[in-house]
Amino acid sequence: MTEAGRSVVHKESSESRRRHGGKTQAELLRIWFSAWKSAGEGCQPGLHTTAAWIQWPGHFELAQCPWGIMDLRLKPGPKMVKDYMELFVNRRAYTLQSMRPHPESSRHYYFRPKEDGPSRPAALTQRTIREHLEGAITIGLYAINPATQRSKWVAIDADHRNAMADLLKLQYRLGEDSVQAALEMSKRGGHLWIFFASPLLAKECRIYVYNLASQLGVPVKETGLREGIEIFPKHDTLSAGGFGNAIRGPLGIHREANRRFWFYGADYNLEEQMAYLYRLRRVTEAELRRLIAGKVMPPGLARTPPRPRPAWEGRGDQHGTDFNIFDHVGKVRRVGRNYVARCPSCSSAGHDRGGDNLAILISDTRFYKCWAGCSKQMIRAALGQPIRTWQTA
Repeated sequence: MTEAGRSVVHKESSESRRRHGGKTQAELLRIWFSAWKSAGEGCQPGLHTTAAWIQWPGHFELAQCPWGIMDLRLKPGPKMVKDYMELFVNRRAYTLQSMRPHPESSRHYYFRPKEDGPSRPAALTQRTIREHLEGAITIGLYAINPATQRSKWVAIDADHRNAMADLLKLQYRLGEDSVQAALEMSKRGGHLWIFFASPLLAKECRIYVYNLASQLGVPVKETGLREGIEIFPKHDTLSAGGFGNAIRGPLGIHREANRRFWFYGADYNLEEQMAYLYRLRRVTEAELRRLIAGKVMPPGLARTPPRPRPAWEGRGDQHGTDFNIFDHVGKVRRVGRNYVARCPSCSSAGHDRGGDNLAILISDTRFYKCWAGCSKQMIRAALGQPIRTWQTA
């Protein structure tokens, strides 16, 4: 059912009808839905294209467009903002999705907003959440709080060929463990969210989900595969001041898709969505430890603390000189704090047509990452420059 078809129509006063040109909410919905059908998928709710506003009593606004009426900006109340923070926010660091696409790649990149200079990241507030839910901005959320090494949730991101089938398998298997997971739409697949009664150790959360994926044969990118699920949090622990990887905050507007992605379990409006998420049973620490009793991370996924490296280690070519990624990639361009280039590993598999999967840290080019999930080993192997390993006697 469409978002318009799911809307609940309430009895209106004569004053309300007067504000809406004599039309009832049901009549406005019929106008909107008719226009949306005739205009096609390009007229999804959430587009910010027109300026003639009509205030809808309650919690959202409509815009009078050339082809009809469209829901543009939802109006969350203070309780909804507070509930969202309680459910999703585990630390005050966050990212923002750029409002305008990059002129070369046409992608909307994420960045960490700053306050009072580059050394002080902006802190997430209730106003930030309200603007995200309204659609004014789009935020990314970090899973792990480095002060506790704990997370309030696990999110499983899938955008590969069999993404939805794999997410549904995981959701069904989680249900057998009495774990209620919420399935969220996304641009190319979906996200599966698991919520906790209190923040739980990221390492134990990862042990549970990675073992489930291994049992079901669900591919995981972290194993070196080019396609598969990604699991947030992506780390067992973070160093002090570390951030980890952020994931787009639910129920906001995805800038590239220019629309909201809803959870499948409720009507497509903020009130019903948040009520649905709050009804889900949250996993306790005792339950999680019972589920992972006797289990460890599957082979190849356990992350051990890095050992001190000798000065010569990591020098990857036959002459003993430092490996420099710039010697092996083509054209680069600057995006925020990174250079962006085509990932050699993706390219060898026929991917990364936009030439922007590889990010290289400007301040220290020894650090580079493929946003599609290729490991450094895969990137170096694709370049014919495998990372050298040194054996001790």
